[in-house]
Amino acid sequence: MALKATIHKVQLQIADMDRHYYADHALTVARHPSETDERMMVRLLAFALNADEALAFGRGVSTTDEPDLWRQDLTGTIDQWIQLGQPDEKAIRRACGRARQVIIYTYSGNGAAIWWEQIAGKLATLDNLTVVDIDPASVQALAALATKGMTLSAMMQDGGVWLTSPDNSVEVHLTVRKSSMAQR
Repeated sequence: MALKATIHKVQLQIADMDRHYYADHALTVARHPSETDERMMVRLLAFALNADEALAFGRGVSTTDEPDLWRQDLTGTIDQWIQLGQPDEKAIRRACGRARQVIIYTYSGNGAAIWWEQIAGKLATLDNLTVVDIDPASVQALAALATKGMTLSAMMQDGGVWLTSPDNSVEVHLTVRKSSMAQR
């Protein structure tokens, strides 16, 4: 018998002063049995950082032909493809060919640094690719916010990122490893 996803209900208030985006989102996040709290919270963080009315979660960890999050226009063209972790070069190139903008969020510390060192040169020509590393201490602190029913506020200002629950606040440290031409 297959294990079922754990459902998390999230009330997410976003104040992104850098992009001038202010909205409340009621989200239902399905956490796959193999997914950790850390990864689920990184998905929520990625949603907050790229929030838009059209941004949606992909079908999940076990679906290889979809990203973790994506935004499509009304014609079905993929405007934004957001992937977590350390995808291989082929998957990244395929995503860059399908979407106007691809963002990869890494979050495994030294493992992500080694991955980037090995793959950076091969991806240098991809003008629609952005790679952002999330500090492992920030990821651990985010995981501590995870509950089945979450009320969170995300604030982005001058490149800083804070995620706050009624009981705790986390400053998230990001390092941009590669910035796409679209974001410059």
